[in-house]
Amino acid sequence: MPEPPGRLRAAGAGPWTPLAYPFLGKQVSFTAVGKHCPMISQADPEVVVIGGGPSGATVATLVAQRGHSVRLLERDRFPRYHIGESLIPETFGVLERLGILPRLRGGPFIEKHSVQFVTDAGKLSEPFYFADYKPHESSRTWQVTRQEFDALMLDNAREHGVDIHEGVRVLEVLFEEGRAIGVRCADESGRERQIRCRVVVDAAGQSCVIQDRLGLRQWDPELKKAAIWTYFRGAQRDAGRDAGATLVMQTAGKLGWFWYIPLQGDLTSIGVVASHDHLFADRGKTLEAIFDEQVARCPGVQPRIAGAERAAPFRAAKEYSYRSREVAGDGWVLVGDAFGFLDPLYSSGILLALRSGALAADAIADALDADDPSAARLGVWGPDYVAGMDRMRKLVCAFYDGLNFGRFVRQHGDHKPLLTDILIGDFFKQDIDALWPLMDAMQADGETVKRPPVGSCGV
Repeated sequence: MPEPPGRLRAAGAGPWTPLAYPFLGKQVSFTAVGKHCPMISQADPEVVVIGGGPSGATVATLVAQRGHSVRLLERDRFPRYHIGESLIPETFGVLERLGILPRLRGGPFIEKHSVQFVTDAGKLSEPFYFADYKPHESSRTWQVTRQEFDALMLDNAREHGVDIHEGVRVLEVLFEEGRAIGVRCADESGRERQIRCRVVVDAAGQSCVIQDRLGLRQWDPELKKAAIWTYFRGAQRDAGRDAGATLVMQTAGKLGWFWYIPLQGDLTSIGVVASHDHLFADRGKTLEAIFDEQVARCPGVQPRIAGAERAAPFRAAKEYSYRSREVAGDGWVLVGDAFGFLDPLYSSGILLALRSGALAADAIADALDADDPSAARLGVWGPDYVAGMDRMRKLVCAFYDGLNFGRFVRQHGDHKPLLTDILIGDFFKQDIDALWPLMDAMQADGETVKRPPVGSCGV
């Protein structure tokens, strides 16, 4: 299991496999803005957050709740489109801290109570009902359209005192003697300015302002996927508490999988994920043609969209997984996708955004209270967070290696609660590690099918 080297390695984990990273060896030049780290003026914020998505809104809100001044810079104007619509139950705790749950309970979003897997032959697994293993309000979550959800999060940050500026693009992070001391940014008219601060938080998503600037990005050697997706109206909905379930449906030969996420307004988000080389083997084909070919290879999805009408254009993205070598440095912190992106199989994206944002917020507020925004203080949350991310990655790899969830549960029913823990996002605990020897044994016994080298994972 790959792990970043150095101080972020989880206890007992193996080394990260050396790779030819494009940023390693790059000469980094910092913008010189003075001989010593200057004191910020009263007009400057203590914290600048780059990006107003879920991770940025979370860290900004929680730091502001601690009484510190925060300015958030977002290059777009909300609402704006974004993929990644499924919440998993462990988002509950952070959403509760943010004070946003009442709006979600009374909002338009579809309730989600479970996840279900469909084999490449079209056979449904037993649903994983979250409340069966954790009878708490948190076991009910939501399928969200990101335009509305992200705007709600940003509005909530504003109401908690965060100084939010939309339509502002961060051009660079300013450094002095290796310490981040502010940003240079431009508004929509092109007017530039510098903002000094004590901590810069990169929450810019896959744009990764600091990560790319410092050559910190590490590509995952195994998870090199791509996705094509669109939206349908009139797609099949199940009844009762299954109406909002996320479905994960494998394609023939287990070479890919479809997500199926019911949304409000009779919309369903449907996308296919497979290795990039498999999905785009014929580069002359349109996205629609590739999507239709994959539908023909997926008996689980075919009847569900037989009478449906496509309601949006096709979109595509490389879903290459990566992470940063470091979670923080002197005067800077990375959260959400700006730290790392993990394969979207189990809808962990928003959870990782919220979790990293909350952990980083606590570290930042503590560091400011102690007048010590050093790498050691700002990155104190890194090892446990990385260990949790690794556990989710192991389950992702097990799926791509052919793990049959139904067979696993039948053979190891006493471990179903632990498997469900990962699916609800409760993977920041060592108990989960009891699953891996059992999955390894199933693989050794031929109970899973090892995938070809491209796109396969070793657990």
